[in-house]
Amino acid sequence: MFDPAHLTSLLQQYGYGAVAFVVMLESAGVPLPGEAILVAASLYAGDTHRLSIEGVVLAAAGGAIVGDNIGYWVGRELGAPLLARYGPRVGLTLEKQQLGQYFFKRRGGYVVFIGRFIALLRMLALLAGVNRLPPLTFFFFNAAGALTWAHLFGYGAYALGAEFDKVKGPVGIAGFIIGAAGFVVGWRYYKANESALIQRAQEALAKDPAT
Repeated sequence: MFDPAHLTSLLQQYGYGAVAFVVMLESAGVPLPGEAILVAASLYAGDTHRLSIEGVVLAAAGGAIVGDNIGYWVGRELGAPLLARYGPRVGLTLEKQQLGQYFFKRRGGYVVFIGRFIALLRMLALLAGVNRLPPLTFFFFNAAGALTWAHLFGYGAYALGAEFDKVKGPVGIAGFIIGAAGFVVGWRYYKANESALIQRAQEALAKDPAT
């Protein structure tokens, strides 16, 4: 599925539909090459002109928005009850669940936006649903992230052609390093201030319960 020749074959047969469908499934949590097919479609559009770059970008953005919303609502409607029931058995106590909800209420929108650009963080839509990020907040930041991502990678690949891979690789690695470093710093801060953070979360949620 990740083979460029196979992606090109999909584009020849299904065009924009292949882009939208693969990106949608990846965004919903299925391990498919969403970003790879966006880049492949942009290169294909530039080389053959059988697809328009505008159509490719819109198909990728639309697929990302739909897929992320599927992940969000699955997390909200199915994941949250399962977490409430079974979370304490794996160490996710009620207090820690409340802390997750508090974090997503305060910073969840920005996390969803940034997560669109880091492959390993695209499951954040599911976590946003589990932690009950307000639907309108999720939709706004998710749509903004999807549109920015599709335009950046789509037009970037279209303009740079084969040279785009030389740029995309280091950018992806840098994003992963920054994300990993942020996780480590955040985890150490959390462990050092766990009690105070949980108390702050409980007080905030008591004043403004999750919807």
